[in-house]
Amino acid sequence: MAQGEHKYHVNVEWTGNRGTGTSGYRAYDRDHTIRAGGKPDIAGSSDPAFLGDAARWNPEDLLVASASACHKLWYLHLCSDAGIAVVAYVDEAEGTMRDGPQGGQFTEIVLRPRVTIRAGDDAERAAHLHHVAHEKCYIARSVNFPIRCEPVIESASA
Repeated sequence: MAQGEHKYHVNVEWTGNRGTGTSGYRAYDRDHTIRAGGKPDIAGSSDPAFLGDAARWNPEDLLVASASACHKLWYLHLCSDAGIAVVAYVDEAEGTMRDGPQGGQFTEIVLRPRVTIRAGDDAERAAHLHHVAHEKCYIARSVNFPIRCEPVIESASA
């Protein structure tokens, strides 16, 4: 492996064979299990719009979650370096996918992090660090659609 190169290995096992495999479009479940290195399994399926199980994670959910988590991790790192103490962070992220002639494609993800910082910390700087986090987020830099961030910064009670 090249210096600075990171590899990620996952195992995705289809568990939706009802006995006849993919003998027909409605003859199988979309269920699968995602595994990686001793971590808890993730129960996966497709979106219910594509005959999936709504109780399981689908690839679209996971993509939006990946973008949100990557941004959050960079943001917390940058705030820590800047001496800004984040005491709470919740993101209500939303992805939009449109159907097209070649199948679905994401057109955007909007991150809506609500961040609470320590009383007296620089809220303007905290807001600016979202732009820096976006520039550093490898998920945002890897996709071919925009990821927007609409942060709200609040100060904790003194």
